[in-house]
Parts: sequence; C-alpha cells; structure tokens
Amino acid sequence: MSRFNGKTALVTGASAGIGKEISQHLLAEGARVISVSRRELEIESDKVTSLCVDLADPEAVKACADHLRASEQVDILVNNAGVVRNTMLGKITDDEFDMLNNLHVRAAITLSQAVLPNMKAKGFGRIVNMSSRAVVGLQQRTVYAATKAAMIAMTRTWALELGPLGITVNAIAPGPVVTDMLTTDIPEESDKAKSLAASLPTRRLGKAEDVARATLFFADPDNGWVTGQTLFVCGGASLGSLTSI
Repeated sequence: MSRFNGKTALVTGASAGIGKEISQHLLAEGARVISVSRRELEIESDKVTSLCVDLADPEAVKACADHLRASEQVDILVNNAGVVRNTMLGKITDDEFDMLNNLHVRAAITLSQAVLPNMKAKGFGRIVNMSSRAVVGLQQRTVYAATKAAMIAMTRTWALELGPLGITVNAIAPGPVVTDMLTTDIPEESDKAKSLAASLPTRRLGKAEDVARATLFFADPDNGWVTGQTLFVCGGASLGSLTSI
C-alpha cells in the first residue's frame, strides 16, 4: 500500500507507545516521518528524521517550529505527545498545570502554526490531535482532562478556519491502551488490568495499533470530507464511568 507516497508526516511523541506505532504505520504506507520527541525514534529507515525536543519547554518548541518552517514541508501533523498526571483536585500545583498546558495545548498550537504555510500553499493538509477518553470524566485527571478537552475544542475551531483551504482537522480520544505509560501504573497481567479490561464493552484493553489505524484514516488524502470530528477509540470506555485507570 502506498497511499502516503510523497507525503511528509510530523508525529510528536513518536519515540514510544502510540506515537511510534503511528509512525510505523505511516512508514509502511509510503510516508516520510519526522519524529519530534525527547528521544530519537528507533526505527531503521531512510525516511525517518528525528528531532529531539522537550515539548513541554515553550522555547525549545519555538526553536523547533522555526526549523520546520524554514526547512521542512509537512503535509500531515499528528499532535500526539502527552503525559498523564494523577492528581486529586486539592493537590494540583502550578508546575503541573503549566507543564501539561505547555505540552498538550501550547506545543500543538506552535507546531500547527509552523506547518500551516506549506499546507496552505499546497491546498492540502491533515492535522490529527490526540485527545483522551478522560475528557468525559475521570478521577485524578483535572489538568490532564482539561488540556485534552482543549485539544477537542481546538480541533473544532481549526476545522472551521482551515476547511476552505483543503486542510482537515480531527481528534482521536483513546481509552486505556497498553503502552509504557499505562503499564507503569497498571502492569499488563495484573489483577487491576484484568478488572479494567473486563469493565469495557469489548472486554479487552486497547493496543497502540488500534489508535494508529484510526489516525491513518483521518490522515488519508482521500478522506477530505471528514473534519472537526472526535473519534473515541476506547473499547467503549466513553459509554460508562471508569473511576480509576
């Protein structure tokens, strides 16, 4: 398959987990991938470029954006980078608030601004923002859920602004997916993981490839009439109330 031949995709947080899986899927279908992450994307391919950037650092992100604006022509942007912070309301700190806003919201805005000139010039672009099932409510996720909800609001706003220019903007809201970020707190074979899986309508936890396939749907050059949408890839978790993940 080669539906992304000739396309350059920028994936943030691409060095591990969902971001790495998205990158592998894009490469398999012909895309060139620019990884923007704290670590290099460890995939052997002459179509991979790794930019090591702390996306929670606004100045580092601005420098990366300047480089991209001057040196790259990005057709597909996947604002995937994110981290979870488990904090009850009474213990939220300014540092946590600032870090998650910088990582989830500010970096997505800055990098989207950097790739827009090329997308506008070509009359084509795809932006996919990674939100979370947590936006419908989850304990200990005040700032995480708020910033991931902001990504949905930005998605809808950008879709209105950029649709006439041939640029679509969509969001994905994953549920519990087996990555290092999840298994650090909930080991994959633990009783808690099994209980969590049993609570889902699909009776299993998600896999990174579940989210990658959804991302490629939104990124597909042929899918130009879908914009401003949020797809919950969550095994049905958004249909009920999970009190703890």
